[in-house]
Amino acid sequence: MKALIAFVLIATDLTASHAQAQTRPIKIGVLNDQSGQYADASGPASVEVVRMAIQDFGGKLLGLPIEMISADHQNKPDIGSGIARKWYDTENVNVVLDLSNSAVALAVSEITREKNKIMIASSVGTSALTNEKCSLNSFQWSYNTYALARSTTKALVEQGGKDWFFLTADYAFGHALENDARSVVTQLGGHVLGAARHPFGTNDFSSFLIQAQNSGAGVLGLANTGLDVSTALRQAHEFGVLGKSSKMKAAALLLQITDTHAAGLANAQGLYMSEAYYWDRDDDSRRFGKRFSRRSDACRPWCKPVSTRRRCTT
Repeated sequence: MKALIAFVLIATDLTASHAQAQTRPIKIGVLNDQSGQYADASGPASVEVVRMAIQDFGGKLLGLPIEMISADHQNKPDIGSGIARKWYDTENVNVVLDLSNSAVALAVSEITREKNKIMIASSVGTSALTNEKCSLNSFQWSYNTYALARSTTKALVEQGGKDWFFLTADYAFGHALENDARSVVTQLGGHVLGAARHPFGTNDFSSFLIQAQNSGAGVLGLANTGLDVSTALRQAHEFGVLGKSSKMKAAALLLQITDTHAAGLANAQGLYMSEAYYWDRDDDSRRFGKRFSRRSDACRPWCKPVSTRRRCTT
């Protein structure tokens, strides 16, 4: 579970203070998008996972009770920063988890460093958190843009996908994802024929997709996620940029199962992508999925199968 690593780190951090008779609870703050386009991919589901992890620890660590609070940063760095600062200053929060937005995570990381607390970004892509913005107080768990871009991009280039056009979300996450993928394309002898950067939460990708089509690129690199990537995929098929009549392939550099459902299975056919975790991978993941699905309706976008080959557990 995403929260388990956090508890280990808190235990390390609190060992000395525990010896000095600390009596306050260990407090965890889950800060993410609970109402916007990333809500299905983290949001209430991540909050439920943390509750499960607290139960797995028996509700205590080092003899101290574990408490959890949560909040919606609305994908706005100023709101996320304000919440994190309040949590650290007045709510006695020891660690902030999840984040689900790169710009928010980068802002909260600075506050976390300033307050000497702990931040674990478990659904944040930008590799800046472990490169130029690296901090001893902040950790990245599960994936980052370097890992995602390198795995998918390398596979496609080696299969002959040498010419790329990027459709990129115009903020920290998208820029990092495009840059990491670009470096792999050029290192392997490929070429980037162009790029179009779109605002976060775009509804109409037509002009960007026409640029991609006119570029002559053989690969459309989708350096976005959430509703942006699902909307772009649907419209790319509607306009004939992707699909049976097109020679262009698509590489979704960060795609989750919730994005696949939003795009529709037909629009995801032939898509290249890498995934950090899939609930139906093996017996252990399926056991976790069953337990999760019994806990909350928040899991429904996660546990719903893409095909009808396997029934969703309820």
